[in-house]
Amino acid sequence: MARVRTGVRAVSAVLAAVVGATLAGCSSTGGKRAEERAAKSAQGRAAVDTPRWTIAMVTHSGDGDTFWDIVRNGAEQAALKDNIKFLYAHSDEGQQQSEQVQTYIDQKVDGLIVTLAKPDAMKAVVAKARKAGIPVITVNSGSAESKAYGALSHIGQDETIAGEAVGDELNKRGKKKALCVLHEQGNVGHEQRCDGTRKTFKGELKNLYVEGTNMPDVLSAIEAKLQSDDDIDTVVTLGAPFADTAVKAKAQAGSDAEIDTFDLNEKVAEGLADGDLGFAVDQQPYLQGYQAVDLLWLYKYNADVLGGGQPVLTGPQIVTKDEADELAEYAKRGTR
Repeated sequence: MARVRTGVRAVSAVLAAVVGATLAGCSSTGGKRAEERAAKSAQGRAAVDTPRWTIAMVTHSGDGDTFWDIVRNGAEQAALKDNIKFLYAHSDEGQQQSEQVQTYIDQKVDGLIVTLAKPDAMKAVVAKARKAGIPVITVNSGSAESKAYGALSHIGQDETIAGEAVGDELNKRGKKKALCVLHEQGNVGHEQRCDGTRKTFKGELKNLYVEGTNMPDVLSAIEAKLQSDDDIDTVVTLGAPFADTAVKAKAQAGSDAEIDTFDLNEKVAEGLADGDLGFAVDQQPYLQGYQAVDLLWLYKYNADVLGGGQPVLTGPQIVTKDEADELAEYAKRGTR
């Protein structure tokens, strides 16, 4: 028991230091801010004396998606605490994401964290990882496929449940006609969010497909819809970076529609506080990254797993203007 207490004290000390520090923002494409983050991490120290295992994360993020910066921040902080060498790659193309996972398999990493936004493209390579003896945890997307693909656990929110929560919230607000903006075609999680919203929403919900990597296109598409249909009283975006674009489209269209969004970042927190946004759905991305690394360390160290075969849910949590100020402080340090 003495050894356990010592380990807990050490972990607590490092976590206190992490919480007290301001995390550097970063671009998912790397660059200067990634270097600054790496330098800051190097100043810390591990809370454990286990071997220097290597864990790789491969996500379906497109370039510049700030949501994944938050996931990555969480993963890197857990890696620092757990004496883990952390590697990261991403692509919003399913085939390229699969190839990135294969590269890490060839490098014989000790653990893999993957997203299954496009599960058909990932099924075979996840099976290869398991065959190679590499434990896999899925995060964010793929709760329905995770267990069948052989992953130890899935960490994230159930996208259908999250959508249903949005539908319920729209009903409370008396909304009648909503637009659900899907910014990544082929992402099953996005379809589930809109379908879940449609399931509980008593009004009418229409899908709008846009090219998420082209913000001017997103802006013009939402603006055109709002101009052509005065009955639309709500726009729901599926990612924090698109909420601000929807606010701009609303202004240009002269619409009175409420803008709501999935996911949270500093800009969304500001929008909630200012009243530009009605509500946001937080799935705690920092926790997803942090917990995934931590669980792989626990599995390597003690064969621990969580979930009992069911997803470990990190959301959804509906947040409004009332929580905006507190969340803004967390968002500034890159953890919400």
